[in-house]
Amino acid sequence: MTDATAAAAPPAAATGSAGPPPRSLGSRIAGRTAGGALRVFLVVMALLWLTPTAGLLVSSFRAPEDMAESGWWKALTAPSELTTKSYETLLGKEVITDALLNSVYITVTSTVLVVVIGAMAGYAFAWMDFKGRDWWFVSVVALLVVPVQIALIPLARVFGDIGLFGKTFGVILFHVGFGLPFAVFLLRNFFAEIPRELMEAARLDGAGEVRLFFTVVMPLAGPALASLGIFQFLWVWNDLLVALTFSNTESQPLTAALARQSRAFSQNIDTFATGAFLSMIIPLAVFFAFQRQFVSGVMAGAVK
Repeated sequence: MTDATAAAAPPAAATGSAGPPPRSLGSRIAGRTAGGALRVFLVVMALLWLTPTAGLLVSSFRAPEDMAESGWWKALTAPSELTTKSYETLLGKEVITDALLNSVYITVTSTVLVVVIGAMAGYAFAWMDFKGRDWWFVSVVALLVVPVQIALIPLARVFGDIGLFGKTFGVILFHVGFGLPFAVFLLRNFFAEIPRELMEAARLDGAGEVRLFFTVVMPLAGPALASLGIFQFLWVWNDLLVALTFSNTESQPLTAALARQSRAFSQNIDTFATGAFLSMIIPLAVFFAFQRQFVSGVMAGAVK
């Protein structure tokens, strides 16, 4: 063997021994079937999660006597039982239609106010210098630990003294007050991640704080604002405790109206399933309509 051949032999041996060890037959089979098995598992879990929703949907189209005699799955084999009478009865009740309009008004107004005020406060805490800024932010964050239940009785007395108890604006004000701490905390942290070079370049171009907020910060904050809006919308729409405490029969949202209807469940079984499905399908539609922005907002701070 020549010197050149001897010198070339060790790298060849090293190259042959490099790389992952050979996979066994069982490992190759498991690797090929893992993806399919995972998909099947996820599909099964999704179907199980959607089963109660499907049952509620089918029940909302059944007559009261059919719901009393059998389960909702019987309608799958007897579609002639399905009828829209329950929806006609529900929408024919003024108390339900007024409550639905109240829910839309309370939820949309509370969500818009929380997003707008939270964005302004978050920008101020992230990029504006003022006296006691850090201590004010710590105070806002500290409000996150205050349970809603603790504030019910004190605020009910305050609202009663100023004439807001039982009013729609009182319910909105409560939701805005308890939604702002989380909104400020979330948006301040998001705004703080905006590159400082971008903000300084905009200021060098003559942009003031107002123009900087609307033309630079807000366009970048779309995913975060969408996530916050969805969280706030779902929380306010599904709320029952605050609605029962601060609203009356004229200002009650749909959740409170259905809760009061359920006290006579046997007499309202024809409209209860329909009202429950109507109360659930609207937030689901909002979530699925903005799910892409929601996921983008949730993941915005996860990857640097």
